[in-house]
Amino acid sequence: MWLILGILINYLIGSIPTAYIFGRLLKGIDIRQYGSGNVGATNALRVLGKGVGITVLALDIVKGFLPLLLWGDFFALRSSLRPEIVYIILGVSCICGHNWTIFLNFKGGKGIATTLGMLLAIAVKIPGLGVIIGLVLIIWAGAFIICRIVSLSSIIAAAALPLLMIIFKQQIIMIIAGVILSAFTIYRHKSNITRLLQGKEPTIRFK
Repeated sequence: MWLILGILINYLIGSIPTAYIFGRLLKGIDIRQYGSGNVGATNALRVLGKGVGITVLALDIVKGFLPLLLWGDFFALRSSLRPEIVYIILGVSCICGHNWTIFLNFKGGKGIATTLGMLLAIAVKIPGLGVIIGLVLIIWAGAFIICRIVSLSSIIAAAALPLLMIIFKQQIIMIIAGVILSAFTIYRHKSNITRLLQGKEPTIRFK
């Protein structure tokens, strides 16, 4: 029952639609009707500007990071499951909230930022994972510098996650979690993959 409570709390926190809220407050628009229609940081950057996009990105990372850091141990101690399994379940609950927010008829973002926040929080609790997360970020940044396409960079970084966990000999439960998160991320980008194959996926350019 404690774990169910934790799942619900984390889902609701993950469901806070930051890009939608900023769109309403700053421009009085429904961001789902502009750009890609996605309620995430990338679409916020395109529609609302760089400053707002970066703010939304940071808040979406916090949604995955802070709940797990603050009360992950609380729920882990009250569960018969291994702590790392509880961390993963609670983190995925945040991601599901972001991807399918109850506040917007279950239409949300792609979950990249919230997944990063979850992994950063788990890295604080599980030694050795920080190096892997750092390498994933480097891979994402390298791919983005080359192609300037957020979705493609995210797909490449997601695919690298379980491979790095295998290379660095992580626990089997973490490798399985890496595979699930990778598949989850790639699945959420299926429309982007279609546009990539058609050569229609937009790029992002900075001065």
